[in-house]
Amino acid sequence: MEENNSSKQQLANRKLAMKVLYVVIGSLLFAFALVPLYDVLCSITGLNGKTDNTAATLAKAKVDNSRVVTVQFVSAVMPGLGWNFYPKQTSVTLHPGQIETVVFIAKNTTSETVSGQAVPSVTPGKASSHLKKIECFCFVNQALKSGETKEMPLRFFVSPDLPEDVKEMTLSYSFFKAPDRK
Repeated sequence: MEENNSSKQQLANRKLAMKVLYVVIGSLLFAFALVPLYDVLCSITGLNGKTDNTAATLAKAKVDNSRVVTVQFVSAVMPGLGWNFYPKQTSVTLHPGQIETVVFIAKNTTSETVSGQAVPSVTPGKASSHLKKIECFCFVNQALKSGETKEMPLRFFVSPDLPEDVKEMTLSYSFFKAPDRK
């Protein structure tokens, strides 16, 4: 009888161990799926201010001269990059549909060549899909030699479809160290 209880207990322990294993594996798979799911959600809804990282086609967008929008520029360099990075001007005021060019300055303060990747975001989030980049340093990794300073242009426009209540938007670039390619 005691052996029967012992084998029942072992069977119950195995079932429990398998359930725990399934939960752990399921949790890991869910964690890995979160990043692509989050990216899809952000691109569909415009949440988190993520912008499209491809060049906008330069269609004949009608300039809306009846209103103006101020675009502010903010920059940040993440630890480990060793750069100074900032906009030459902190904001521009433009009409929706009007093409504008601004310049960002980057300087490598390290003693070696370093590559970085700019990641843009826009606030408020509902304005992110209306900021259209024609030319941007954020489309590709940027490499700077030791002590090198580089002017990096951003050519963009704000879509005339921008909601009327948005009068200001902030375009923020965070520069991260790009992974070494071997």
